[in-house]
Amino acid sequence: QVQLVESGGGLVQPGGSLRLSCAASVSIFAIYSMGWYRQAPGKSRELVATITISGSTNYADAVKGRFTISRDNAKKTVYLQMNSLKPEDTAVYYCTADKPGNNSVTGHGSWGQGTQVTVSS
Repeated sequence: QVQLVESGGGLVQPGGSLRLSCAASVSIFAIYSMGWYRQAPGKSRELVATITISGSTNYADAVKGRFTISRDNAKKTVYLQMNSLKPEDTAVYYCTADKPGNNSVTGHGSWGQGTQVTVSS
């Protein structure tokens, strides 16, 4: 089981930016595909972005061109840079690590506790 700790959430005005971080407590971070999901009040959890072991990225249509996922294997951390934020981006954002060696994010791995992002004027 991977221990994941998210940080960087907060309150931001529409059009603003935030960078989320997710630090993993593992021996070798590079063998995990990582992802960010979010869950808004009254809605189900949805995929935001993923980055595989090989570095391939994937984004939900709602965030393409605004969000960027990246990883630093030396720091055992995955990031989500969020620009041009909209009120509809308000949600709890969760980090996930898939099973070691799996070059995709299935949502069936380990999860962090989440960090709240609120976009409001």
